Order: sequence, then structure tokens, then C-alpha cells
Amino acid sequence: MKNNFDVIIIGGSYAGLSAGMSLGRSLRNVLIIDSGKPCNRQTPHSHNFLTQDGKAPKEISEIAKDQVLKYETVSFFEGRVAKTSQNSEGFEVEIDNGEKFSAKKIILASGVKDQIPDIKGFAECWGISVIHCPYCHGYEVKGKKTGILSNGDLAFEFSKLVFNLSKDLSLFTNGECTLNEEQAERFSQNKINIVEDEIKEIVHENGNIRKIVFKNGSEKALEALYAKIPFEQNINTEDLQLELTEHGFIKIDHFHKTSTDGVFACGDNTTMMRSVANAVAQGNFTGAIVNKELSEDGF
Repeated sequence: MKNNFDVIIIGGSYAGLSAGMSLGRSLRNVLIIDSGKPCNRQTPHSHNFLTQDGKAPKEISEIAKDQVLKYETVSFFEGRVAKTSQNSEGFEVEIDNGEKFSAKKIILASGVKDQIPDIKGFAECWGISVIHCPYCHGYEVKGKKTGILSNGDLAFEFSKLVFNLSKDLSLFTNGECTLNEEQAERFSQNKINIVEDEIKEIVHENGNIRKIVFKNGSEKALEALYAKIPFEQNINTEDLQLELTEHGFIKIDHFHKTSTDGVFACGDNTTMMRSVANAVAQGNFTGAIVNKELSEDGF
């Protein structure tokens, strides 16, 4: 019976731990499984989260884990999920070492894996000076020489947020610009430089960007670079036949239910609003909804 749980939470970062706390306080037998590789592991400071502003993400998660595991019905397992499946009793989760666990409900708080572009220096700067979110990092780089690595409609909409924080702004399309004529004119009016040259390298010191070097030999001094890069789900969504949105997120309803009955999702795998604060809020809500379903089933 030790491998049977009310709920298995796949992902033990902010959303998963938050869901675990809600369920632990409701006396639910919970297993949190985590691989130990959060997408923000290089980020030195977390922001825009009340009471935790400026703390290292790792520090926040360690405090959270310590608090959640004080609830005696919550367990934590370090490992990577290899396979998830549904059966007559609920669900079975298999770890890459072959160990199996079962549960009535599943919460996917597994996050996403960023697909780092093949640009020298990008990976080393990711989460430090090459950043994804103006709400998480924008205040710290306000007024600095700033760039945006993006193109098309996404670049146009994203630039509106960044322009509010820095007027010394350039758009790097890393190839032919796909802005339409009206969008390009708006950039010109706001004196936002558009650079179509392909990027060869990001020159940095300990992850702090200094300049961009292009394949044609030209250079551009820079202090911060926002990048909108593709991602993939950390889990195999086909195992549970999960429906995805057009942007590749796990599709959920207002109660964080996925397209598969008994499977819930929360955190970065469901939304483009990637932040610690949002993940904690989503996890808290999802845990409460799952407990409500378990309570209805057992009453």
C-alpha cells in the first residue's frame, strides 16, 4: 500500500508544492515527484512576489518544500517520470528507475523545457541577462541598453511592454523581419531600431551580457536581452491523451481540469504567464479543487 496515493503531483516546484500544501492540509495522501531541474535554475533573483521579492528562486522552493513536508500525509520523491497511464483504479506513474506509483488523481505541475537557440553564449545568459518576462525582471534592467529577440506579431505586442521600461531599445529578428508595414512604421516612430542580421554570439561575463556579435562581423553593445523562445512540455502528454492549446500549453478549464477526467494541471505548463507568484496561486487553487472532488467521491 505504500505506493498507493490519493493524489500524485508530477513536478515539485512552486505550483506542485503549493498544490501539495492545499492537499496536505486536507489530510490527503500525496506524493510529489520532481526531477530537480526547474526552468529558472540559473535565475539569481525572483521578483514580483509579495513577501519574497528579491530572493533566489532556489531559496523560495527550499523553504516551500520544508514547509509542505511538515504535513505528515505528503511525501516527496526525487526522480523523472518516464510514463503515466490510466487504469480502472485511477492512474499509474512509472519512474525512470522502474518504480511505480498509483493514485486516484493526477496533478501535472511539470513545467516546460525551453528550447535554447543555437547561439553561442545564449544558454549561459538565460535567466540572468537574457530574460523572458518584463514583470519578473524588467524593473532591474529599466533604462538600460535593451534588446528583444523576436519577430512578427509577437515581437510587436511584446515590444509595447518593454518600451515602457527602456527607450534605448532594439529589435533583433535574427533574419528577415516579418513585421507588417504598419507595425514597422510604429517602431520607426518610437525610434526602435530593427536589426535583421543573424546573430553569431552573445558575449558575456558570468552570464551578464556585454554585446551581440553578428555573422556579418558587426556588433551591438547591450545590457539586457528579452527573448521569446519556443518550449516543449516536460512530460509526454500523449500518455494521458491530453489536449493542448494552439500555443502548446496543456488545455485546462476554469477548474484546472484537463481533457482527461481525473487529471489536472497548473503552473508554467498551462499558461504564458510564467512567474513564481502565478504558479503558487494556480497550485493552491488546483489542490483545493482536487480535494473537493475527492471529498465528493468519498461522502
